Amino acid sequence: MRTYLVIIDETEEARVALRYAARRAADTNGAVQVLSLVPKQGFNAFGGVQATIEQEAYDRAEVLATSAAGSLAGEMHKMPQITVRMGDDKIIIREYLAEHPEVSALVLGAGPDGNPGPLVSHFTTGAGSLPCPVFIVPGSLAVEDIDRLA
Repeated sequence: MRTYLVIIDETEEARVALRYAARRAADTNGAVQVLSLVPKQGFNAFGGVQATIEQEAYDRAEVLATSAAGSLAGEMHKMPQITVRMGDDKIIIREYLAEHPEVSALVLGAGPDGNPGPLVSHFTTGAGSLPCPVFIVPGSLAVEDIDRLA
C-alpha cells in the first residue's frame, strides 16, 4: 500500500498538498499520514506558563490536522493517520520518515508566488538523502487541476 506523508499547517499550499495526497491515495488504494508540526517556543517563561503555552500550540496543531484530515476522509473513505510533534520541523520530518518505512512519498505544497517555502527549499536540496521521493505540488493549482493530475 502506498502511503503519502503530508505536512499540514494553516497555509493554502498545505491544503493543496493534502488534496493531492488524498486523491493519489484514493486512486492507488493507499493511505495518507498527516504530520502537524509545533515549533519549539523561542523563549522560556516560568515553568507552568511555558507548559501552558506549549500545550496550547500543540492543541492548535492537533485541531488543524484533525480538521484537514476530516475534510478529506469522506473522499478517501478512511481517516488519515494524524501525528503532532513539537520541535525543529526539518529534524522531525527526517525522524518521522526514519521511523515510518511505509511512507512512499513526502508530499509538500509549494508557495503560489515566488519563494516555494522553507520545507520545499530544504527537502529539494537534500532529497537525495531521503528514504522516499518528494512530491511538490504547486500551490497555485485549482482543485480541478489537482484532481486531474493526481
